[in-house]
Amino acid sequence: MAADPAPRARRDPLAPRDRPAAGADAGHPTGTASPADTASSAGTASPAGAAAHGGGRAVGRWRRKSLRFRLTAVASAVLAVALVVSAYVMITVLGNALLATIDDSIYQRARDTVSLADAGRLPDEMTSPDGTLLQVIDGTGRITHTTTGTDRLVPLLGAGERAAAIGMGEARFLDGKPYGIPHMLRVRVLSADRGQTVIAARPFSEVQTSVSTAGHVLVIGTPLLLILLAGASWVIIGRTLRPIAALRRGADEITDTARSRRLPVPEARDEVHSLATTLNAMLARLEKAGVRQRALVSDAAHELRSPLASIRLQLEVALGHPEGQDWRETAEGVLEDTMRLSRLAEDLLSLARLDERGGTPARGEPVELDQLVAQTVERYGEAVKVRIAGEPKRGPGSAPGTAGDRPESGPRTAAAPRNGPGRAGGPGSGPRSAPGTAGGPRSGPGSKPGNGPERGPGNGPGGGPVRVTGDALDLSRVLVNLVDNALRHTSAPVVVELRAEGADAVLTVTDDGPGIPEADRERVFDRFTRLDSARSRDEGGAGLGLAIVRETVHAHGGAVHLEDASPGLRAVVRLPLS
Repeated sequence: MAADPAPRARRDPLAPRDRPAAGADAGHPTGTASPADTASSAGTASPAGAAAHGGGRAVGRWRRKSLRFRLTAVASAVLAVALVVSAYVMITVLGNALLATIDDSIYQRARDTVSLADAGRLPDEMTSPDGTLLQVIDGTGRITHTTTGTDRLVPLLGAGERAAAIGMGEARFLDGKPYGIPHMLRVRVLSADRGQTVIAARPFSEVQTSVSTAGHVLVIGTPLLLILLAGASWVIIGRTLRPIAALRRGADEITDTARSRRLPVPEARDEVHSLATTLNAMLARLEKAGVRQRALVSDAAHELRSPLASIRLQLEVALGHPEGQDWRETAEGVLEDTMRLSRLAEDLLSLARLDERGGTPARGEPVELDQLVAQTVERYGEAVKVRIAGEPKRGPGSAPGTAGDRPESGPRTAAAPRNGPGRAGGPGSGPRSAPGTAGGPRSGPGSKPGNGPERGPGNGPGGGPVRVTGDALDLSRVLVNLVDNALRHTSAPVVVELRAEGADAVLTVTDDGPGIPEADRERVFDRFTRLDSARSRDEGGAGLGLAIVRETVHAHGGAVHLEDASPGLRAVVRLPLS
């Protein structure tokens, strides 16, 4: 006898059984996935990723196609679906219509036969011009009358089927092969008197033939029609996109050396026409901005050249002949030219900031124009008279610029420069202090007790101050530029008036100078514009003062214009009241 195998180690029944680790299966008790499992999981995830990647590549290829191709493809696809649906609907409708025609025909033949049977006038040999098969069956189930060519021995329907057909009250299909008829039949059964039954049948092959013929025509004609419509769509879309191609070619021809060219505008008043018109308007604006920028650079370079040449000449002369040179006079001349450069730089910076802000003020805070005007013109002394409507008169002895009724007297200070810009361009700079800071009342030697601005009955909002919304520094500069420009051409004091008219604050600056011709009153607001009378740089500036005035007023939602004062000139500024 074979020896027993080595005894197995007994397991303590209370000891915990070894269980497979989480995720392990019977084949891998350690829980480590086998290479086959890894490959299986990878194979499960890879088709989805591959499908997504393939879909993304297909979308990318589709987007890289031309617009003409994509429009034609989409139109052809829509046409194909529409043609297929239309063909299906047409075949279905045609078949139902022919079937209804056959049902009506056999029902009418059956009714006529029933009438003859009830009257006992059935002929021995019945005829049917439309090919309808007729059988008349008596109560015993015997065929008594038939049409020529119809089976006289076997009824087309048994007794039970005849009863069911009569109860159903409509035609039914019947296979004609058991009766020697190689077609499907459409059968209708009607009952007559004395237990008779009339069966009317007609071959369904003619309907099948008609439907099959129509289907063949559609199978051949639909692709041809689709190809024809796709070709027509390709041509029509190409003609529609031709103006866009012309726009593209026109845009390619526009270069730095041919800025004045415009894109071709199609004759049709469609969306492409609107696009071309809009693009041409944009090109016109860009061209205008480019011309304006080049003119600004050219004029700025021209204006900078003169003071720089003057400074260079003075320094070269002083260095070349130091023994006989008055260095103080040289320094004063260089300082004057340097101040001109500084004013020009500040004016250009102001215009650049106005352009950068896009026609909006730097700040939108309430500004009381009556106080701003009083504080700004006070520095000019007796050279400027102010009339502010908006507050009642105050008695003498009040502080200058706030109350009183006599204009301030005393010598004109350096705050009103003599070599500022000319009339056509306005001042290049003015007092740089903000209203209410350095521009307040002055005291000390050389200043006389003055009389404040003349004030009439209040006509501001509610009889109070004239208040607008904007930036006080910019509005102060507007007034300074206008006053400096007027002082350069007047022999009498300049008159500054402020009043409220409806929803506007009206600020006017009037002088008795030679004025400006009406044809030039709008042109003087352009940058670097000086009239012939203001060409001298000793009398006029760079021609930026009035440009700054107009840009600043427009940024505050107002308007400015020049008008005849008879004699002299009046600058009128309108700003919306708060």
